[in-house]
Amino acid sequence: MKLFNTKKASLKKLAPEDIAVNIESLSVTLNKKKVLKNISMRIPAFAVTSVIGQSGCGKTTLLNSMNRMNEIIPEHHTTGEIWMEGRDINHRRENVSRLRTNVGMVFQRPNPFPMSIYDNVSFGLKLQNKSNRRQLDDAVERALINAALWDEVKNRLYEPAGILSGGQQQRLMIARALALKPQILLLDEPTSALDPLATLFIEELMQSLKKHTTIVMVTHNMQQAARISDYTAFIHKGQLVEFTNSDKLFTQPKQKQTEDYITGRYG
Repeated sequence: MKLFNTKKASLKKLAPEDIAVNIESLSVTLNKKKVLKNISMRIPAFAVTSVIGQSGCGKTTLLNSMNRMNEIIPEHHTTGEIWMEGRDINHRRENVSRLRTNVGMVFQRPNPFPMSIYDNVSFGLKLQNKSNRRQLDDAVERALINAALWDEVKNRLYEPAGILSGGQQQRLMIARALALKPQILLLDEPTSALDPLATLFIEELMQSLKKHTTIVMVTHNMQQAARISDYTAFIHKGQLVEFTNSDKLFTQPKQKQTEDYITGRYG
């Protein structure tokens, strides 16, 4: 597989305008269990940031915190701040609908709606009362081009999305999120259910998307994180152990816990 350049500026040297998400003292309790414990990290803009760690360590909870998806769990409690564009998204007056438009999300398994390819991509736009046919057509085409899927589906936009392969369906889910022009794209294990070729397509797509979108990805695949991420965060039992340039984390980790995990001593 293609190796991507992961040499990026040190997190300590990032200017405020280069930071897409600033997380300060974030703790999350779900169903009476403290899942995240006092997490603070600055996520760079226009880069791929991976979050790695054992199953159940809090990776997905961290991802869900960035668009307040944890709130769908009845017993949830969040403390701390998450700043995006000068706003604390956890503030009670935050417009959650607007937040979820600006912060798109793609889940582990493709979940196309039982409708056409076109209607899947335009679904969110229609919810926003955008019904002008010319504008919808343009938005659908643009999203599918950005998701590297247009050439494969442009002649069958009105066929059911279920006819697509698994890799195509995952790119369709990315197109559905991109149609809303999100500033941040959250990916939760986006390739874990895909074969190696489809995985390569998604990885190359992420490298293209980061030119204009900040990407935060949860992955169990450390080789994938090392291969395509600019920055990687390691979480252990709800705590942030280390967060730095991917090349440094995977070749010269500062923390023994990180070294033990990436060398397979546990996990």
